[in-house]
Amino acid sequence: MTVNAQSAARLWLERIHALPQQGRVKIMNVCGGHERSITMAGLRKALPDYIELVPGPGCPVCICPEEDVFEAIQLALNEDVIMVAFGDMLRVPVNVQKTQARTMEQAKAQGADIRPIASPTEAVHIAEQNPDKPVVFFAAGFETTTAPVAAMMVEGVPDNLSVLLSGRLTWPAVAMLLESGSPGFDALIAPGHVATVMGPEEWEFVLDKHNIPAAVAGFNPESLLAAMYSTLRQLNEGRYFLDNCYPELVRPGGNRSAQAHLSKAMNIIDANWRGVGVIPASGYMLDQAYSDHDARKLFPSYADDARKRAGEMPPGCDCAQVVLGKIYPNECRLFGKACVPRNPIGPCMVSDEGACRIWWAGGMRESVATHTAEKAVG
Repeated sequence: MTVNAQSAARLWLERIHALPQQGRVKIMNVCGGHERSITMAGLRKALPDYIELVPGPGCPVCICPEEDVFEAIQLALNEDVIMVAFGDMLRVPVNVQKTQARTMEQAKAQGADIRPIASPTEAVHIAEQNPDKPVVFFAAGFETTTAPVAAMMVEGVPDNLSVLLSGRLTWPAVAMLLESGSPGFDALIAPGHVATVMGPEEWEFVLDKHNIPAAVAGFNPESLLAAMYSTLRQLNEGRYFLDNCYPELVRPGGNRSAQAHLSKAMNIIDANWRGVGVIPASGYMLDQAYSDHDARKLFPSYADDARKRAGEMPPGCDCAQVVLGKIYPNECRLFGKACVPRNPIGPCMVSDEGACRIWWAGGMRESVATHTAEKAVG
């Protein structure tokens, strides 16, 4: 952090401390990048005691359906294909017998041709370099990841490249929490990267429908603290509005080109979130016009509903509760015990955007699993 950035962060902290103290206030973020910045900068300890920062549904790896990961593993093992996926996905565990591949990483060790990539461009290059072999791109992620996949499809891909899509939209999970009657937060920090693509207006429903203050934030401490100050001041004054604390990149209306690609290449559907269930209008699927590149239509299904705990979190894993902000990572029964980064049981300990992994990396490793969710964040 530069000297200017440190000064700006210090100024926002001073402003927050100068606000009239309220009862306990819970501010939820819905972005793994936000949670990582908050944790690594030690913002929780720097804030007044009455403020709780709650990590919410901001990790796409954590909520990617278990059955989709299983499908990718089985397709890679049973079909003569090259499977490519974003790096974090290779370590996401599924529920299978001990003799079977539990992750894509283990499937790779068993002989499957599985390759980590960092962008859709790499998937195209691999397909171009292997024209005689089918390449399947297992594409899981939120809007910021799915938009480049959509652009890739619109611009045209090699005949041998198909997509196994597991894309999700961020806002419907927040809407589900708010409509549940017990959302578990009093203010929202909206994800800057999603707002950059989809526009900040996408989050106006938080205020308009639920009367909860919200602010869009970037990823440095000063932007996050500015957003926290904004929502706290809104609560104090009883005057709610959507504040854009990331004006450097977030513009009204968002990225029209990215939105056009999403609209052309994708359809929005009801979709399953691992451990959470089906959330209406929260998923992407490829449009019929791209069916020739839809892996779900090109290859046989390996779905096995008879599998024990198919579609669920691993036994004992409370990742779904962590994702929904109902408990903190160190309240999971497995956190820091059976589940650690070198041997993750649940997906929240796999991804760099998973709250459990972030808390562990930030040194917050003491398990308090005996506490109830209600005592901690409910």
